[in-house]
Amino acid sequence: MSKIKPSKGAPYARILGVGGYRPTRVVPNEVILETIDSSDEWIRSRSGIETRHWASDEETVAAMSIEASGKAIADAGITAEQIGAVIVSTVTHFKQTPAVATEIADKLGTAKAAAFDISAGCAGFGYGLTLAKGMIVEGSAEYVLVIGVERLSDLTDLEDRATAFLFGDGAGAVVVGPSNEPAIGPTVWGSEGDKSETIKQTVPWTDYRAGEVERFPAITQEGQAVFRWAVFEMAKVAKEALDVAGLDPADLDVFIPHQANERIIDSMVKTLKLPESVTVARDIRTTGNTSAASIPLAMERLLATGEAKSGDTALVIGFGAGLVYAATVVTLP
Repeated sequence: MSKIKPSKGAPYARILGVGGYRPTRVVPNEVILETIDSSDEWIRSRSGIETRHWASDEETVAAMSIEASGKAIADAGITAEQIGAVIVSTVTHFKQTPAVATEIADKLGTAKAAAFDISAGCAGFGYGLTLAKGMIVEGSAEYVLVIGVERLSDLTDLEDRATAFLFGDGAGAVVVGPSNEPAIGPTVWGSEGDKSETIKQTVPWTDYRAGEVERFPAITQEGQAVFRWAVFEMAKVAKEALDVAGLDPADLDVFIPHQANERIIDSMVKTLKLPESVTVARDIRTTGNTSAASIPLAMERLLATGEAKSGDTALVIGFGAGLVYAATVVTLP
């Protein structure tokens, strides 16, 4: 018989606060057209993107995260000292070690919170949210800060017609804490590594260091393959997330998919047969694809504009490089 005492966590977990940060520089499609042969109409029709934000030298991964996190902590009505863990999802922190989460935890003023980074691409926010929920229910932390942050402009090949217009920078954060009722549903997540070549970094850092390639590594993708996978397979995952939460599409108030491409969003809405009453996040138009940051940024904007309200039931789904995915139903803070 085990001598280990059972954990004493909360019965459930919920998102208590959300915050976002977008860099001050707004980049219209006209800037992108300086380096690729395309048109504003083509970019909008293919992706829905009109503008995106690019970070300055001062708007680092850590700096953007701290700004977004401060807003989330204030929105949750707690102090930084109460944060027990900091989870950062990013693929654009270019120091292999230490994790940028440790710097963020320190500068926010947490009381030596556990801190670590995860790399799950555009599904990273969902992965972090799931880990946070587990910590709170298990009892290893009372409040967990989950951050999605990217400086994708650093990994964008501005001469690649397929991807140059897609990516933006920014940070989104949420505080997850205890709840007396279910407010974060079961997560449907997974990976399809056999499709990893469809979204990838062009070459490893070691090839660049060795001088085997002259161009700095960038993100590349097989657009049509990614589109088909996202539209057909991720709609199934979204439906499964609804099923395990015991909900139907008509029970939703809000749909917050990863802001990869507005055509993908439109197709998922159609496939899921979402009622017109469901608010759909379309932050892609002015923020671009910010990978791990896209869901919390879209959530923050919907709440700030009043398009969504506290207590709404929202389906969130992230999907991308790996290929990885994560979907769950949440109650909005």
